[in-house]
Amino acid sequence: MKRPLAITGGDCAGIGPEIIAQAVTRFPEESFRIYTNYALFQRACKTAQIPMPEGVEWVDLPLNVQPEAVQPGENQAATGALAYASVITAGQAALRGEVRGLITAPFSKAAIHLAGHKHIPGHTELLAQLCGHKEATMAFFSPQLIVSLVTIHCALRDVPNLITQERLLRVLRDTAQAVERIKGRRPRLGVLALNPHAGEGGAFGDEESRIIAPTLREASPWADCEGPLVPDTAFLRTSGAARFDAFVAMYHDQGLIPFKAQAFERGVNVTLGLPLVRTSPDHGTAFDLAWRGRASPTSMIAAIACAKDLTQ
Repeated sequence: MKRPLAITGGDCAGIGPEIIAQAVTRFPEESFRIYTNYALFQRACKTAQIPMPEGVEWVDLPLNVQPEAVQPGENQAATGALAYASVITAGQAALRGEVRGLITAPFSKAAIHLAGHKHIPGHTELLAQLCGHKEATMAFFSPQLIVSLVTIHCALRDVPNLITQERLLRVLRDTAQAVERIKGRRPRLGVLALNPHAGEGGAFGDEESRIIAPTLREASPWADCEGPLVPDTAFLRTSGAARFDAFVAMYHDQGLIPFKAQAFERGVNVTLGLPLVRTSPDHGTAFDLAWRGRASPTSMIAAIACAKDLTQ
């Protein structure tokens, strides 16, 4: 019998329960195991007037307050602790081979920190730590565009010192392997410069000539890499972006602004380079929409479909 896909409930004070409940019904042939507090999930769906999903397996995790005490749309230690526990428990099940892959609903970093886990910047770093890896690669997939990031959750002022040949080479390898798995052929990667005008011959910085260009040559066994590309035109179809299977961006907003402009509701956050498959919607907890029945499940549906493709 096919192993289930695991879904974490995320921060249940947000839109996680209602988008999960709606999304899993789109995959009647699939088996799911949902990790969350059942009573709180049920309360959120009832308030949002969304039917509870049927035919799924539940891992009912403890909540250190009564479900009635949870306030929708607010950061709370209780829901942060639950969200953290759901990722750890489901991730451990994935590492044991009990589930095929992991789809994570959004959690609030502020709530996670209120629960005492102040060292956790996000899902990617938490899962890397769980797997015993120093780092993992954050990537974003849509039918039109794939973007991976060399640096993730850090201050912009720290980015130049974090771009090393070792880190860039890892991201290029992880991206190439994922794209080849999906496309079935040698990948073509467009690699963005760090500086305006790709440094303009060293006038605005030397990271392009000192780090990026030499690393692209080292990545030739895995992919055809082109770059460093001028960032402000790289994503334009008129500049040849259609010839790339994926882009590698140097920092968070450099890659995420063009990605979300083109594919916000259809985008999927994918963690690469770990011994498990993890996907997620490319949006947050949407506290302003929580428990109102107005949240769109489109990105969660895309995250489930992507996890299915990556675990075939």
